[in-house]
Amino acid sequence: MSLEKTWRWFGQNDAVGLADLRQMGVEGVVTSLHHVPAGEVWQVEEIRRVQSEIKKHGMYWSVVESLPVSEGIKLHSGDYERLTDHYRQSLRHLAACGVDTVCYNFMPVLDWARTHLQYKNERGGETMLFDYPTFAAFDIYILGRRGAEDSYPETVRRKAEQLARSMTESEREELAHNIIVVTQAFIHGTVNDGKSYKKQFLARLDAYREVGSEQLSNHLSIFLRDILPVAEEAGVRLCIHPDDPPFPLLGLPRIAGTQDDFLRIFRQNSSPANGMTFCTGSLSARRDNDLPAMARQLADRIHFIHLRNTDYLTADSFYESGHLAGSVDMYAVVKALLEEQMRREKAGLPVARMPFRPDHGIRILDDFSRKANPGYPLIGRLKGLAEIDGLQTAIERELRSH
Repeated sequence: MSLEKTWRWFGQNDAVGLADLRQMGVEGVVTSLHHVPAGEVWQVEEIRRVQSEIKKHGMYWSVVESLPVSEGIKLHSGDYERLTDHYRQSLRHLAACGVDTVCYNFMPVLDWARTHLQYKNERGGETMLFDYPTFAAFDIYILGRRGAEDSYPETVRRKAEQLARSMTESEREELAHNIIVVTQAFIHGTVNDGKSYKKQFLARLDAYREVGSEQLSNHLSIFLRDILPVAEEAGVRLCIHPDDPPFPLLGLPRIAGTQDDFLRIFRQNSSPANGMTFCTGSLSARRDNDLPAMARQLADRIHFIHLRNTDYLTADSFYESGHLAGSVDMYAVVKALLEEQMRREKAGLPVARMPFRPDHGIRILDDFSRKANPGYPLIGRLKGLAEIDGLQTAIERELRSH
């Protein structure tokens, strides 16, 4: 009945190899064709090549994270039909290879945002922090987005101005580069590194100036209408990832951050293939999200799970606090997910499995001597995997005894 243990692997350039994952007790691998540009068709030969590498180490390709949704689809631009056709072809090719779970997001321009990538916690570990006034300082005074001041309340603007004045030029550049490039480059980022990266980023943002949340939601609905019949026929489960963080940034709309958002997405298209990635880290960045209640309410549409925790420094900032400790009642969340796993098994559903992976971890111990993408240290995530696996083992025993 246990949730399936998976791990995100970034391909041959990942410092953590497949042999390492096998030693750690990982069952399924979460990966992508990182070398294929967003919007291009994933060919069967390339899928099978990666799949074969994983199989050699006694594991399987459990989840695609992600099959990126191009900006042209989110904007419903003139290239929409070609891009959507490519997406359908890629889904068919994945299904032909037996890969049946696809995580994607519908966040404009930025996949996720943090202001500090090396925030030290009280124990000396290194984690990531999102500070709203610092982000406002970046938006208003470093990026110089048109109309940025109107996006923030006066108290935040005052703090942002003070922060911006206190920064050196190199600190300003580092902040901008981290937000625009460093956190995005390893996940099909939309902006290339180089001297003009801020200008490119502003152009991407400008494309959404007239796109509000209602219009973006409609674009998602059209996209799902056009691809879900293929996904359902092929036996592929799609799982939209929550916005990270789940509140508006940079004037961009947010449409996947609350229980009501996801209920709306599922009402727009009732296909069982239309599901979600339940990411406790992203969802907990909103204080008004009740995660155990959301896990119970949305249970039958949860096809993939990211487990990590967050906590708050102030009303305006949150940091990644590990996996068990933080604002999320991880016991209650995991119990709700295991109850759904049990329900699926008892119902004899053709696909009952619920893969989870330990999401972002804290850099500790040997992680400081290893190279890793932001948020993806080896030891910190392995600690999270062990903690969650122990938690679910105890909960499973409790549920089986009743």
